[in-house]
Amino acid sequence: MILVTGATGTIGREVLRLLAGRGMPLRAMTRDASRLSSVEDVEVVRADFEVPETLRDAVAGVDKVFLLTAPGASVPEHDLAMINAARACGVHKVVKLSAVGGRTPANDGTTPAGWHAPGEQALADSGLAWTALRPSAFASNALRWADAIRAGYPVPNLTGTGTQGVVDPRDVAEVAVEALVGAELDGLALTLTGPDLVSVNDQVAQLSEVLGRPISTVDVPLDAAREQMLASGLDPSVVDVAVRGSQLVRDGGNAVVTDDVQRVLGRPARSFRTWALDHRGVLLDPQEPRRTAR
Repeated sequence: MILVTGATGTIGREVLRLLAGRGMPLRAMTRDASRLSSVEDVEVVRADFEVPETLRDAVAGVDKVFLLTAPGASVPEHDLAMINAARACGVHKVVKLSAVGGRTPANDGTTPAGWHAPGEQALADSGLAWTALRPSAFASNALRWADAIRAGYPVPNLTGTGTQGVVDPRDVAEVAVEALVGAELDGLALTLTGPDLVSVNDQVAQLSEVLGRPISTVDVPLDAAREQMLASGLDPSVVDVAVRGSQLVRDGGNAVVTDDVQRVLGRPARSFRTWALDHRGVLLDPQEPRRTAR
């Protein structure tokens, strides 16, 4: 039995789909079971990272866990709660979705990698089999631009000319499945990127070609971006990390490409253009279901 947390999100749903295709016994963890009512052949369990006893119920009888916690300052607490429950209930392996950067010196909670560092360390010390997956920026983040694109407005650019190894979430999910079903990736931390470095301007130029319409960008100063995010109701700790992350990219600090996806899957990582072609309908039509794979 494999437990998938974060089962209603982009990565979690795709991990469920892929594992179901392999005939694996599955349990999906969510706080809202109605959001998974359409997923066939999956046992759904209601649980909350904030309530440890529900986590013990979620992992009862489970051999492996895909651990995905929502971004925010609570990531260390939530990771540790699940790892403790897994150890107490006889789970064999945990595959954790982390963030690019891993256990870097910036482990004070001011970066996404910092949020995940305590959980990675706890896994390494747990005695469990484990794999940490450190994806770069998701190609699917471009869906945030869909409303602007459809309205003919410029796409906001918070990262200037900075480039990233933007990764297709489907590749992340496929690597997660390989880590869950086999032992070859045990004890490894993998940095998952796309095949090349792209900036926001590069992505928008490719979207313009794929969608067949002119799309421009507008540079957004980070002070202005901070004010906009706070005004929208985002948690200040999340806003701080988002702004620092954008500055990091502006300064070239996430210009990283690896071959980890290719080494695991035996094929090149999908490019941003491939993701855009496969999601053309979603970007043009607000009624199109937002899926990570066709």
